[in-house]
Amino acid sequence: MRLFALIAAAVQGQRGHLFPWVPVCIATGIGGYFMLPREPHDWELISCGMVSVACVLIAARSHEGLAPVFVGLSFVAFGIVLANFRAVHVAAPVLEFRYYGAIEGEVVGLDRSGSDKLRMTLGDVVLDNVPPTRTPHLVRVSLHGEQAYVTPMPGMRVIMAGHLSPPSGAVEPGGFDFQRHAWFQRIGAVGYTRTPVLALQNPVSGQGVFGLRMAMSHHIQTYLPGDVGGFAAAVSTGDRSGIGRSTVDALRGSNLAHLLAISGLHLGLLAGFVFAVVRFGISLVPAIGLRVSAKKIAAVTALGASAVYLALSGGNVATQRAFIMAAVALVAVMLDRRALSLRAVALAAIIVMLLRPETILGPGFQMSFAATTALVAVFGVLRDHEGFRLPRWLRPVAAVFISSLVAGLATAPIAAAHFNVISHYGLPANLLAVPVMGMLVVPSAVLALCLAPFGLEGIGLWAMGLGLEWILTVAHVFADRPDARGYVLSPPGLVLPLFAMGMLVLMMWQGRLRALGLVVALAALTLWQRSERPDVLIADTGGLVGVMTPDGRALSKPRGAGFIASNWLENDGDSADQEQAAARFIGGSGDVSQTAIGDSRVLHVKGKTASLAFRDCGQGDIVVFTHEAVSDLPCTVFTPSVLKSTGAISLHADKGGLKMKTAREVSGLRLWNQAK
Repeated sequence: MRLFALIAAAVQGQRGHLFPWVPVCIATGIGGYFMLPREPHDWELISCGMVSVACVLIAARSHEGLAPVFVGLSFVAFGIVLANFRAVHVAAPVLEFRYYGAIEGEVVGLDRSGSDKLRMTLGDVVLDNVPPTRTPHLVRVSLHGEQAYVTPMPGMRVIMAGHLSPPSGAVEPGGFDFQRHAWFQRIGAVGYTRTPVLALQNPVSGQGVFGLRMAMSHHIQTYLPGDVGGFAAAVSTGDRSGIGRSTVDALRGSNLAHLLAISGLHLGLLAGFVFAVVRFGISLVPAIGLRVSAKKIAAVTALGASAVYLALSGGNVATQRAFIMAAVALVAVMLDRRALSLRAVALAAIIVMLLRPETILGPGFQMSFAATTALVAVFGVLRDHEGFRLPRWLRPVAAVFISSLVAGLATAPIAAAHFNVISHYGLPANLLAVPVMGMLVVPSAVLALCLAPFGLEGIGLWAMGLGLEWILTVAHVFADRPDARGYVLSPPGLVLPLFAMGMLVLMMWQGRLRALGLVVALAALTLWQRSERPDVLIADTGGLVGVMTPDGRALSKPRGAGFIASNWLENDGDSADQEQAAARFIGGSGDVSQTAIGDSRVLHVKGKTASLAFRDCGQGDIVVFTHEAVSDLPCTVFTPSVLKSTGAISLHADKGGLKMKTAREVSGLRLWNQAK
């Protein structure tokens, strides 16, 4: 009873500050769903729903100090049901085999792959000898080789000969699960073509928003050629296909990649600029300004402009999230409420999770709300601190500096966990680039749009190009420095949730106990710092093996399986490329590569002939084959048929030998990996 009394007293002290914890509870339930080792049964989901309702009923009859606890538990149970509902709702056929043949479909998306190749997303897909009921809803095809005949356009129906395969699982146990990511995008197959794409039917007139976006992108890139035009098209329409890989790398290396994505910063700058212009314009006409609420009219106009920007930018998940956050703030202005508050941030988070609960797993959601929550909390403290006063002329400079510092510190651990990179010059780069984005690029883009009906958009695009050219210069200056980046290893799965909870307690809890949040966050970082990477990694196809050495991970071949190789090295916090890492794999010859781990050997046997002929291994050896091999070898053998059922494998050395973990064990039997 004493424990309940302590809990009730602690909760009582949070009265008036509990609403921001609602999205935290919902996210806890959503995260719990994705951590389950198998898909919940119907009766288990019904039980969760009943628990959610029961907790609300108990809260209505509980002591006022305990009622919020039961409400919080209700939201946790609701989060589990919500995530499952979304996973079932987006279900679509997934290709069950490797396919080569004709691929026909309508172009519904264009972007670039990780290898900087143009990539199409096709809908209304037709595959040879695949019935419609088993044909993927969407497929994604990268264009390799010469593509001289057709330039893919929105709405164009195309055909090509290509390779398709089901979306792959994690490249290592606990790694990023592309199968899950593709499931929620309804992408049922991915692949490539080396043959020219042919047009079966040109886009019909009135291709809607997608066609308008791509037409605008083409027009912008015609006026502003090169990477500047590609950058302008990306921030205006969401089309990144015109930006080269080197430019993207420079933006990432200088911590300016967030300027490339249409996010909360862009929507906020746009809404703020339109709001200020409209409000100032109304105030210039006293006859109108004295009779109407200029602030509310400006908010309505800014909301409309933000909605137009959402449509023109493609309405992807990140932009939808940014629009919701901006809309919540603007509606608060219309209702005479504080626009920037933790309540507003919490409401935006709830709306995003109701629409797309899976987004909590991505860096976009995590970084957006981490930065926004930290900024609101810090500026709230500064606003309430009477001793913090600056001269009026210095306040804009201080605001930019504090915003960049706080947002950078809040998002740096999340970015490092997802991308394994820390930008050493992110703060100065943002201080030089973000003001230009807000004061020149965004206003120029709005000006270009307003002048477009008169054929004078070139004035705005010219000014926009100047600003973007400055940003790219800043990016290259900092990213090209030899010490621009630091590399960190991937954290264990518990680190980010633990760190997030600690920081949320620090920012949102009222009273002295908030200091415990800092302790929890530091514990998470300590756990990360002490984590260890697997001693051996084996790709799910048997096509690549990686062994940890004192010099870093040694890879079994210098080319091929490049996506897997780069992910392994990034997760190790290793800046080497695949060829450099392959030079560490000492031993073997021809089709057999080998290296030592303790008293044992790890061997990679490549090719069908070598696999069938291989016999040279001992009892403690580990042998990975790219093709099926004889089954009576004394060593531990991994063949493609074994790896197909296990997925990628990691081996950790301990006193009892090597402890194995498989990707299937970690991911479990879920909807997206097609486990029956």
